[in-house]
Amino acid sequence: MSVLIDKNTRVVVQGITGREGSFHAQQMLDYDTKVVAGVTPGKGGTKHLDVPVFNTVAEAVEKTGANASIIFVPPPFAADAILEAFDSELPLAICITEGVPVLDMVRVAATMKDSKTRLIGPNCPGVISPGKCKMGIMPASIHKPGNVGVVSRSGTLTYEAVGQLTALGIGQSTCIGIGGDPIIGTSFLDAIRMFNDDPDTHAIVMIGEIGGNAEEVAAEYIKKRVKKPVVGFIAGQTAPPGRRMGHAGAIISGGHGTAIEKYKAMRAAGIHTIQSPADIGETIARVMGGSKAKAGAKSNASAKARPVKKKASKAKKKKR
Repeated sequence: MSVLIDKNTRVVVQGITGREGSFHAQQMLDYDTKVVAGVTPGKGGTKHLDVPVFNTVAEAVEKTGANASIIFVPPPFAADAILEAFDSELPLAICITEGVPVLDMVRVAATMKDSKTRLIGPNCPGVISPGKCKMGIMPASIHKPGNVGVVSRSGTLTYEAVGQLTALGIGQSTCIGIGGDPIIGTSFLDAIRMFNDDPDTHAIVMIGEIGGNAEEVAAEYIKKRVKKPVVGFIAGQTAPPGRRMGHAGAIISGGHGTAIEKYKAMRAAGIHTIQSPADIGETIARVMGGSKAKAGAKSNASAKARPVKKKASKAKKKKR
């Protein structure tokens, strides 16, 4: 099992004929992702990469049964592309585009509030369920099917975490790059909830950044609801207050959103925190091994307890 996408996901690529859309659509096709349609206004009725191209998302959905969209369009048009997916009532829309104006995303967030469409991004690497489906720009070769869910604000650190896990023989259930902009569609809390409900996700890696309080909100939920081991890392620990580092959302303002605050919340929630991204793989291996050993010890203890009971009752009977 996986979250968000699987072998039944039918993808429409918005901006399929552009340079980025074309390159990554081919990568998705090579991964056996069901790319069933593309959308480029004015190029409807043609084919690109042997995929039918339509003028609108609505037409693509009607003709091909697409149930997810991935967006590769320039920043000025990204908000309208997202809302077109929303108007077509697609369950999932992933926006890869970087540099979407914040005011545009304010409009998108207000329109999509409580909608049936889940938005991932913008400014994100996408989602991959190894061996099943890839939507985005994540390099397929480093992934391996398995039971660790990965959620991250940073694309690069997602690849780093996955590379370490795969090198240790630990596979991933789904990897979600939620994006580093101030306004995004899916939060850490949303992703953690999905992983918590997925029976095939046995452990979670959460890679956060300075800025905002999304990690603290997720930590509170983990503390109350999540029994699976969670490993957490915060990027930007040495960033000076008031300076943006990398992503638009990675900024400490008014003393809030610091790495210290985030680590404090994560530790209070029982999350296994690490100070260096180089320790992600080894820490997951340790905590997963520990939880297996604990379960094994429990089962051995109960197995030993049963015969002891029987012997005691037999001895009692003999005495009588």
